[in-house]
Amino acid sequence: MTGALFITDPLPGLQADIDASIGLMVATQDLGLDVWTCEPEELAFADGRVRARARRIRLRPRAAGTDHRWIVDATWFDDLGTAVVDVASFGLVHLRIDPPVDARYLHTTYLLDHAGTRVINHPEGIRALHEKLIALRFPELCPPTYVGTDPHALRSFVAQVGTAVVKPVDGFAGHGVWLVRDDPGAIALLESATYGGRRQVIAQQYLAAVAQGNKRLFLLDGELVGAVIRRPAAGDFRIGPPVAAAEIDDHDRAIVAALGPELRNHGLAIAGVDVIDGRLIEVNVTCPGGMHKTDALLGTHLSHTIVSHLFEGALV
Repeated sequence: MTGALFITDPLPGLQADIDASIGLMVATQDLGLDVWTCEPEELAFADGRVRARARRIRLRPRAAGTDHRWIVDATWFDDLGTAVVDVASFGLVHLRIDPPVDARYLHTTYLLDHAGTRVINHPEGIRALHEKLIALRFPELCPPTYVGTDPHALRSFVAQVGTAVVKPVDGFAGHGVWLVRDDPGAIALLESATYGGRRQVIAQQYLAAVAQGNKRLFLLDGELVGAVIRRPAAGDFRIGPPVAAAEIDDHDRAIVAALGPELRNHGLAIAGVDVIDGRLIEVNVTCPGGMHKTDALLGTHLSHTIVSHLFEGALV
């Protein structure tokens, strides 16, 4: 069997006009390859093989809009039928379920250890390098950071740095993110963020330059293939959609040089690296996104570059 299997959350829940997984599917189809999808619950191991109850789909045509969204039919794919297939028969398997890396996610990676073909990103790599904590391997590249559960210790950290961004270690997509200032209300916020000291959070010094934008660097097998600026919405400190192409500077190059070998060694072929004011913030590897939005906004071909490289072994 040729083509790729995409392990995703339920297809009706994907945002067809922006979702990076769909961009990778479109690029796969454009190479003349079959696109198959399944959910984690449709994987099983038996007789030494991993099999999937998967459906083959055909992506409908789409066109770039006026911003980061694609123009696409409400029904964005055609279902070509379902079959039980050997996962090893695919040229590539994309693990594209959203974080957090919870029991559902981890159990899926354990099955995919036995896939018999290349899995992007590699299950062992995802388990070894937690995307919220990879940056801790490079403290010289990061803003001051504290990871823990104790609200009072976190309060001391906030006092040291003035203002901190606090987020759950198992969070994603801006959920549960707090901006905590050095004021009398800080301890109450930190007790809420940590569930009274029962949940681990990561706190980083707030960088005011985020108002000018955060850079998302796109890495492919450890090499930089694109970058975009994302800006928060008015009145929000969290990162918004892409708004412009990003210029690469020496800080970005240093971050890529440090991260690249680590990502390659762990089979993390696709990564989205977040940088604010030259400081490394986060390395997205569980279900890295932003490529499809960037392609719509800038007319780039990141999704096609990624898929072509992964299937053909060479950047195009």
